[in-house]
Amino acid sequence: MSTYKVSGMTCGGCAGKVKDEIGKVAGVSSVAVELATGQVTVTSDGPLDDAEIRNAVEEIGYEVVGG
Repeated sequence: MSTYKVSGMTCGGCAGKVKDEIGKVAGVSSVAVELATGQVTVTSDGPLDDAEIRNAVEEIGYEVVGG
């Protein structure tokens, strides 16, 4: 399980887009988004490539901050 902080999410639709896009990354089994804090928790079947998660988030116009 990995946790990321995503900036730019302002509504449930934004959170849904982030969840859907990260869910497409190979190996991801579930994604939970906490809109109020920007925290995104990703569960996977194996090790995650942080660069792939960042790319997925940036592709739809948001940003992974920190870490």
